[in-house]
Amino acid sequence: MTTDEQASWWGGTGLGTVPHALIASYGGDTVAAAKHFADWAPADMNLTVIVDFENDSARTALDVAHALGPRLWGVRLDTSESLVDRSLWDEQGDFKPTGVNPQLVWKVREALDGAGFGAVRIVVSGGFTVDKIREFEESGVPVDAYGVGSSLIRGSNDFTGDIVLTDGRPSAKFGRGLRPNPRLELVT
Repeated sequence: MTTDEQASWWGGTGLGTVPHALIASYGGDTVAAAKHFADWAPADMNLTVIVDFENDSARTALDVAHALGPRLWGVRLDTSESLVDRSLWDEQGDFKPTGVNPQLVWKVREALDGAGFGAVRIVVSGGFTVDKIREFEESGVPVDAYGVGSSLIRGSNDFTGDIVLTDGRPSAKFGRGLRPNPRLELVT
């Protein structure tokens, strides 16, 4: 859960997740957003930074780990099921490369461990169901926490909203963008 208020529904506490919207508001700079969030957040909050904004999760995870050091609790992988993370572009062939997959998690874990950030946890989200979690667990994929929001809430309330423009300039995460819709009205 992102906040203590949300986590109270399940009897837990918030992890302090840096969301895509905050990264978008910093022009797509995950490190800048993470540093500002860390400056704002209470010292005892477990900070988790989403690292898929530029679709290069292993590189971004390392950049964030170097910037935040021991303040970083975890990184969150949330690659869309319609994308292949850049860190896997040279390794495709015998596995389903899209979304958050075991190879992506291992790639990020190995990068963090190799740079001395073995204590940084890996949180995964985006399309996780009971069955997908079971597959990851049975395969020993090094995941510390699973985000399962959409698999808990299905129906008319299951949607995502992205910031795609900031001050009139494109600011969407990789793979997203402005899609005009004549049914929408500008709210001022």
